[in-house]
Amino acid sequence: MRNYIVSLATAVALGAATPAMAYDSGSLLSMQDALAVATDIGLVTVSDTEFAGNEWQIEGRDISGRYMEVDVDATTGAVLNVDR
Repeated sequence: MRNYIVSLATAVALGAATPAMAYDSGSLLSMQDALAVATDIGLVTVSDTEFAGNEWQIEGRDISGRYMEVDVDATTGAVLNVDR
């Protein structure tokens, strides 16, 4: 009887466990693609990258060493804002 209860408890526990699911970003732009957009407009070194809402906020320096922040739309890949 004990083996039956242990087997039943194990089966219930395994059935109740939810499988781990990978995060699916759907059609959103990856960080690597957003970095490529930022480097295309002059960003040379990257100090911080953050996903905020529906945009990638990428901070770094341009070729002259000046601070630069580029906001890239995560859906379209368009440059939303550039702060220098």
